[in-house]
Amino acid sequence: MRKTLIFLTLIFAAFSLNAATLINNVKGYTLNPEGNLVTFSSLLIDQGKVKALDPESSPVEAEIIDGNGHVMLPGLIDAHGHLLGLGDNLLKVDLRNTSSEKEAAQAVAEYALGKAHLDWITGRGWNQELWSDRAFPKKSSLDKLNIDKPIWLIRVDGHAGWANSKALELAGVTKSTRAPAGGEIIRDAQGNPTGVLIDNAMSLIEKHLPHESANVMHAQLRAAGEHLLSQGITSMHDAGIGHKVYTFYLAKAVEEKLPLRVYAMVSATDPQLDQILERGNIIDPQGMLVIRSVKAYGDGALGSRGAALLKPYSDAQHQHGLLLTPKDDMPTLFNKVIGAGFQLNYHAIGDKANRLALDQFEQTFKMAGGKDLRNRIEHAQVIAIRDLPRFAELGVLPSMQPTHATSDKNMAEDRVGKERIKGAYAWQTLLKSGVRVPLGSDFPVELANPFYGLHAAVTRQDRDNQPVKGWYPEEALTLEQAFKGFTLDAAYAAHMEEEIGTLTPGKWADFILVDQDIFNISEKDIWKTQVLQTWIAGKEVFKRPQQ
Repeated sequence: MRKTLIFLTLIFAAFSLNAATLINNVKGYTLNPEGNLVTFSSLLIDQGKVKALDPESSPVEAEIIDGNGHVMLPGLIDAHGHLLGLGDNLLKVDLRNTSSEKEAAQAVAEYALGKAHLDWITGRGWNQELWSDRAFPKKSSLDKLNIDKPIWLIRVDGHAGWANSKALELAGVTKSTRAPAGGEIIRDAQGNPTGVLIDNAMSLIEKHLPHESANVMHAQLRAAGEHLLSQGITSMHDAGIGHKVYTFYLAKAVEEKLPLRVYAMVSATDPQLDQILERGNIIDPQGMLVIRSVKAYGDGALGSRGAALLKPYSDAQHQHGLLLTPKDDMPTLFNKVIGAGFQLNYHAIGDKANRLALDQFEQTFKMAGGKDLRNRIEHAQVIAIRDLPRFAELGVLPSMQPTHATSDKNMAEDRVGKERIKGAYAWQTLLKSGVRVPLGSDFPVELANPFYGLHAAVTRQDRDNQPVKGWYPEEALTLEQAFKGFTLDAAYAAHMEEEIGTLTPGKWADFILVDQDIFNISEKDIWKTQVLQTWIAGKEVFKRPQQ
């Protein structure tokens, strides 16, 4: 019997909801329960929920707000992100836009100035694939900065880290150190660590990082929340939290201080996983916090050649990638999580990791059931052609991120070759097979702006309109399909389609006002959309300052 804890009910009973509000003079778009696009010009809100679209009348006491002809959309949902990771990224050195190893090191040097209070210098965002030499960075470029502190810089995808000699020394990583299973220590010709550690080897450094306090997490939450609300995101799926964050989120929910709706996935590697499963699902009646899923880790990322492939990498014939969860451990993990009534969301990027996940889902469903939990494969990035129909057959949702395709287009085919790329980033093929495709960004790996994701989904181009005809454009989505992926299908992937995802009477009044009509402009301009206002449960939570 599945256990569900709704212990927040009494605490949230006093949650203050707005009285009736009528917002008129808008150009509104939403989806109906069948997923078809509908339009409206006014929205009536009562007790934080949608009362009616285009009502014939409104309560006498209703507050009337002029929408000034702006476009209204349902609040957008990011089906895969890292909330505190984004906050951390916003508070630390950002290497996303660096064009070389030297420039990245210089950014670290500038950040370190005036940071005498920090024990470590940390950051994220470097991507050697965007540098001219496309080579992994080295500790020597950080050592030259003469910063007498350990330095640890996470690659943009979160699957590799770059350390200086001080950090390696502190962690005891030397020529004789063996990488843990599912990890790799990059070495020079003499076998010495160069400073880059991949996937599970990152733990050799990270276990020495200062522990994050509640104050730090609060600052991260505040920074991430403000940013996401400004981008029109009213709900997000947090892909992998430990027990400390689990407890932190519960406290923030009780205090009514979660800035947006959070559907949190418990990390499968957390030492307290069994206790969390025993407590059962956490479902807040106000929908601000739901914890009923587990995030497991199948492999690494394509950019660092950590994605597990059935055959060797096309540009590195000696490498097959890394399995972060050994195949033999998968049955126990799947059966335990699904048997506890938790949705299992499995990170799989390479075709081998995806096949192993699909195989194990199939076996677990036969033995223990659980197909109704709407289990997911996170990323589902490179899939063997014969495995594509299996998502629909098994009812496993491919949770995908459109901007990954436009970010990876310069290296993905190099990694997997012309044949395997046919099963990569296959959004349209998967939709046509009959499965829903929830969409997100994987922030802070990618930028959180959902209009960047909508643009990438329908054009298969970057924001410089490259390539001209789109990258494998046959896999592009229509705008309505992409819109559904960021609204109704993302809500469905969280078992929340009856509460959010559309502006349907009875659902929470989560919506945004934007500055242009995305359904009546050139597709190449979708990414330029600016959010003017963001509302959650009938309450304005963000308003863009007037220029």
